[in-house]
Amino acid sequence: MNKKILIIIPAYNEQGNIQNVVDEIRSLNLLGVDILVVNDGSQDATAEEARQSGVKLITHPFNLGIGGAVQTGFQFAYEEGFDLAVQVDGDGQHDVIFLKSLIEPVINKEADMTIGSRFIPPHLGYQSSFIRRIGINFFAHLISFLTDCKVTDPTSGFRCINRRLISVFARSYPYDFPEPEAIVIAGRHKGKIKEVPVTMRKRTMGHSSIRYLKTLYYMVKVTVAIVLDKLK
Repeated sequence: MNKKILIIIPAYNEQGNIQNVVDEIRSLNLLGVDILVVNDGSQDATAEEARQSGVKLITHPFNLGIGGAVQTGFQFAYEEGFDLAVQVDGDGQHDVIFLKSLIEPVINKEADMTIGSRFIPPHLGYQSSFIRRIGINFFAHLISFLTDCKVTDPTSGFRCINRRLISVFARSYPYDFPEPEAIVIAGRHKGKIKEVPVTMRKRTMGHSSIRYLKTLYYMVKVTVAIVLDKLK
């Protein structure tokens, strides 16, 4: 790979996970790849764990949420002249063995954004809880209905974007639960989106930020945001 690539790991209270994620990425020996951990106001030892791993580190003084953390990564990628930015969750659920599968279509200009989908054969591993799958399926149909983007896993945060979309998202990125909205925004900017099959894993430590009643809020909020974006 002769492109300058930044892997962005947004992290909030991911002590015990960050080092493992970084070690897995490094074990792939990907050329031209830098790793940035965005510590989003964690209250545990996430920042120290990232610092000890030797990666680039940005720490927010307080929690901005996943959208704010990821946008910080995109801003860094834009300012430092990276050609591609890859988002990998800090909880270890994304199997980084599929990084090359995400990156190659963007490098080859087959896509402006790639999304790792857990619902495309042959890699059918952990597919989240039943309630979550209902939400994922709802957003997949909503986005496919309202846009030209036919997706199966719109909430997947395992994705790669090119320099043009880095520029777009560095300026403006959805704040809360950004993944489905970001697909719509990319489509509005004429971005070509491609899903690639990946395997995801169940979280082994910590807790998801979207639980219980927050799931209902998530669905309502993102639905409204997607519809409003479509009306722009």
